[in-house]
Amino acid sequence: MASLPSVRLTAHRLAAALVVSVCMASTAAVLSPAWASPAHVQRQQPSCGNQNVPPPPVDSAEQPPAGKPAPAPLPVPERPVGGPRLGECDNVLPEKAASVPSQVNAASWIVADLDTGAVLAANDPHARHRPASAITVLTAMAAVQELDMDASVTVTKEDTEQEGDKIGLGAGGKYTVKQLLRGMLLVDSAVDAVSALSRQLGGTEATLSKMNALAAQIGALDTRVATASGRDGPGMSSSVYDIALMVRTAMRNENFSEITRARSANFPMTGSKSAFTITNDNKLLTSYSGAIGGKTGFTANAGNAVVGMASKSGRRLVTVLLRAEARPVATWQQAGKLLDYGFAMKSDVKPVGQLVERAPGTSSTPETPVQAVRDPNGEAVMDPSSAAPTAFGNVGGPLTISAGVLLVAALLIYLQKKRSRRSRA
Repeated sequence: MASLPSVRLTAHRLAAALVVSVCMASTAAVLSPAWASPAHVQRQQPSCGNQNVPPPPVDSAEQPPAGKPAPAPLPVPERPVGGPRLGECDNVLPEKAASVPSQVNAASWIVADLDTGAVLAANDPHARHRPASAITVLTAMAAVQELDMDASVTVTKEDTEQEGDKIGLGAGGKYTVKQLLRGMLLVDSAVDAVSALSRQLGGTEATLSKMNALAAQIGALDTRVATASGRDGPGMSSSVYDIALMVRTAMRNENFSEITRARSANFPMTGSKSAFTITNDNKLLTSYSGAIGGKTGFTANAGNAVVGMASKSGRRLVTVLLRAEARPVATWQQAGKLLDYGFAMKSDVKPVGQLVERAPGTSSTPETPVQAVRDPNGEAVMDPSSAAPTAFGNVGGPLTISAGVLLVAALLIYLQKKRSRRSRA
């Protein structure tokens, strides 16, 4: 039988060991989230391309202004937004799914249900690419949330001199916000309409800030907006998953859904500009049965971007393609084939992922922008609400356990001292 001094020594050693072990574990647990939170860990998938940044640019359009550094890559969430399978490379298909149409050559694509948010199939859905004019879906979201659709906007000379494709607005002309939105969503780039809308939203920088906040809020964490028109700019980034999120959210607004399905729009005579008509650049609208809207875009660095939506048999689907080649099949035809692919799936097929309602770890709704989720450079930062200490959160859990173990250690020492006093008595 062990002697009393050895028993007392064992108790003290046990208590000391418990204290040291718990302190080390707690320190590691507390320090780790500061750099290893889902918003900051780089996902290690060496076989996947463009998980951090889009492909290298082919021209100097993304060169930062003199004296300004190039934006750092956006953090990659440790857990793919929308479900684990959406972090896979190449084709992400349901079990026993049919082969993807061979004519589809986009670097990334997605097919999802507009109503349920179910992702039916995809290819490299979180790969980062330049969105071209598809990003104007987000520009429209910012406008319809904040601006009066009937408000009059006077076009300036600066608006008409923007570099890029224009719809032909005349300086001094007066157009409603809704007319400008029509021009922006029906025509690729439409930099004159985007410029006029941006002034109504507080200017270029304010518009970009609002767009980046909206993207972060709805869970579009692959997205950083450098230009409101979709023209290439420093740090421009998005993904097919993110654009599908934006489209699904935007389609809940009656003004957006009405405009995106329009085949043409009339601009009345105003100021020095004669009346004119513009037609929708999205050929899917006139060539695909059941089409209800979409958006197209192109830049030298982005390649072709296509958003297509259609409704059949009570289901509404959206497809997004980025970096699509127009040969041997036109990009709108590729979008149509992906819509056919989605509609051919039975309604009980298990989806491969989900279009989320909001950013992971937040409780805000799309109607209340979260301005603090991105820093001034548009980079995603940890949501304060998800990092706050809680009883069993990232920090609170280890501290609570530590306190419990220390209490047990103190109790052991107390019991040994009490036993020692009884033995001496």
